[in-house]
Amino acid sequence: MSHAPIPSRHVVGTKERNLTMTAKLDVLAAAPALMKAWMSTSLAVAASLEPTLTELVKIRASQLNGCANCINMHTAEARAKGETEQRIYLLSAWREAPCYTDRERAALAWTDALTQLSQGHTHEAAYEGLKAQFSEEEQVKLTLVINVINGWNRLAVGFGVWLEQPAAKAA
Repeated sequence: MSHAPIPSRHVVGTKERNLTMTAKLDVLAAAPALMKAWMSTSLAVAASLEPTLTELVKIRASQLNGCANCINMHTAEARAKGETEQRIYLLSAWREAPCYTDRERAALAWTDALTQLSQGHTHEAAYEGLKAQFSEEEQVKLTLVINVINGWNRLAVGFGVWLEQPAAKAA
């Protein structure tokens, strides 16, 4: 990417990270108050469901949106939270892969439906699976996780954001 690197400090969960960010602009510096609130909301929503489920949803939405930055970030986060390489690699073909639970399948179907609303209204069928696996409160939490990652995807793709992940560097 031809954009100049921007040193950036991010707090993810309770971890502070000093990462090199490349972007057309630094969204955190351009709108600090709103981005602080967005980050706070993002962290609260992400903490509301099981950590590995949340990361699978974030990876899946990022795959659908073509967000390399978020795929890179959330695969590293998923590994750190104990997710297996096999399940990460098979996520793009989750319907055919036998390694996901019924709960995860319901979450992934809901993620696909909401992330691809413009491709047809498949959310009614996905909702049937969702309500069989998630309480009403969890349905709202999952929907917020999907909304938040879709927002991050649009910020990252729109502004060409790339956060270099330490574990992702070539040996």
